[in-house]
Amino acid sequence: MSASKGTAVVTGASSGIGAIYADRLAKRGYDLILVARNEERLKDVAARISGTTGRSVTILPTDLNDKASLAKVESVLKENPAITMLVNNAGFGSAVPLLQSDIGKMVEMIDLNVTALTRLAYAAAPAFASRGKGTIINISSIAGIAPEVLNGVYGGSKAYVLAFSQSLQHELADKGVRIQAVLPGATATEFWDIAGFPHSNMPSSWVMSAEDMVDAALAGLENGEVVTIPALQDAADWETYEAARKAMSGKLSNVNPAPRYGIKAAQTA
Repeated sequence: MSASKGTAVVTGASSGIGAIYADRLAKRGYDLILVARNEERLKDVAARISGTTGRSVTILPTDLNDKASLAKVESVLKENPAITMLVNNAGFGSAVPLLQSDIGKMVEMIDLNVTALTRLAYAAAPAFASRGKGTIINISSIAGIAPEVLNGVYGGSKAYVLAFSQSLQHELADKGVRIQAVLPGATATEFWDIAGFPHSNMPSSWVMSAEDMVDAALAGLENGEVVTIPALQDAADWETYEAARKAMSGKLSNVNPAPRYGIKAAQTA
C-alpha cells in the first residue's frame, strides 16, 4: 500500500457523490473520515472501501443540522493534524416552486447547504493555512449560476457556495490552500428523488453518472481549476462568463446614479 496523502473528510458520504468521492480518494492514497446521518450506510461504505483499498476509514455518524453534532466535526477538523482535505458535499435540494414550498424545509436547506458548509470550511481553513497545505472542495451546483432551473432557495444556497469558494481562493491561495467549487449538472443520484423530481423524468442526454461526475471533478482539481463544471463541454464559455463578471466588478460603485435613471446627482458640501 502506498504512503498516505493524509486524511480526507467527506461529508454526505453514505451514498451518491459523497460515497464515490470517498472511494476515489482512498484509491488515490487518502485515509478517510466519513460523515453522514445514516450510520448503517456509512458502515457499509467504510467496509467496502477499507476492504478494497486497505486505507484507514473512520466513520462519524452526524446530523450536520444539529449544532452539537456539527461542533464535534468542527473540532476534528481543527485538531487532527493528519487531515489534508475537506470535501463539503452534504446538502439537499428541492424542485418545488417557492409558492408551494414549506418554509421550514427551506430554512433546513439553508442550514445544511450554507451554514454547516461554512462552519466546516472555517474549521479546516486556519489549520490548513498554518501548515501551508490543504484542499477544500465545496460541492455547489449549476443552479448556482442558473437559479431559474430549480427551487430558488436551493439555487441561492448554491450561488453562495460558489461565491464563498471564490472568496476563499482569493484569500488562501497564497497560503498553500487549494480551493475548488464543483458545479454538477443533472447527476444520477438519490438527490432528485429527495428533491421531488426523479432524474428518470429528464432526457437521458442530460443526466451524468455520479462516477463520471466525480472523476471529472477530480481531474479538474488536478488541472488546477478553481471552478469545475463537469458537464460544460467548452471551457471557453466559463472563461468568457468569468471575464465579463470581473470586468463589470470594477464598474459597480460610482458617486453618480447611471444616466438611465434620470436622477440629478445630489450636491455635497
